[in-house]
Amino acid sequence: MPSIVLEQVTLGHGATCVLTGVDATFAAGRCTAVVGPSGAGKTTLLRLLNRFGEPDSGRVLFDGTPVVEMDVLDLRRRVGLVPQRPVLLTDTVADEVQVGRPVSAERVAGLLATVGLPEGFAGRRCVELSGGEAQRVCLARALAVEPEVLLLDEPTSALDGASAVAIGELIRAHVGTGGSVVLVSHDPGFVAEVSDEVWTLAGGRLTRGAEAGK
Repeated sequence: MPSIVLEQVTLGHGATCVLTGVDATFAAGRCTAVVGPSGAGKTTLLRLLNRFGEPDSGRVLFDGTPVVEMDVLDLRRRVGLVPQRPVLLTDTVADEVQVGRPVSAERVAGLLATVGLPEGFAGRRCVELSGGEAQRVCLARALAVEPEVLLLDEPTSALDGASAVAIGELIRAHVGTGGSVVLVSHDPGFVAEVSDEVWTLAGGRLTRGAEAGK
């Protein structure tokens, strides 16, 4: 599985510098957490990794190739982003899961079970879903495409304890089969449970901490 590398990445919003000359490697086959204060730019960083945003300078590389040289749709199939506030595009959950790739009804049900949603959930209307349910449907939608890397923005912020456990198991399973995960979270317990390493973003600087213990 490929790694994602940032080389001297700088990005500002107006007079605010979000990232300043950031060098980092998000290693293949690992779960990497990015933590830090609210407003530090953690979501912005995630969006750079599959070109939902562009740095002012520096490079982002995927498997050794600058992402600006890759077909953006191919990149986003291989590096799937699940935002904290998902946008659902279709009427029913079954259709939503298949937005990126048509799959069987059995596969839809299996993906929903993987993200902790009950049997029969595929028939629900998207407009009726809670924020946590919508985020998990978005995660199932991303998984249907079979990405190599998952980018997860606050994946447990709207979930109860049992649902958070299901997401943790999904992360470990994805990493266990050779995939990679980069997640942003304010939940220190969840970060400690699922992450192999932790980076802290603050004041425009991204620093690597100690190896996380599981």
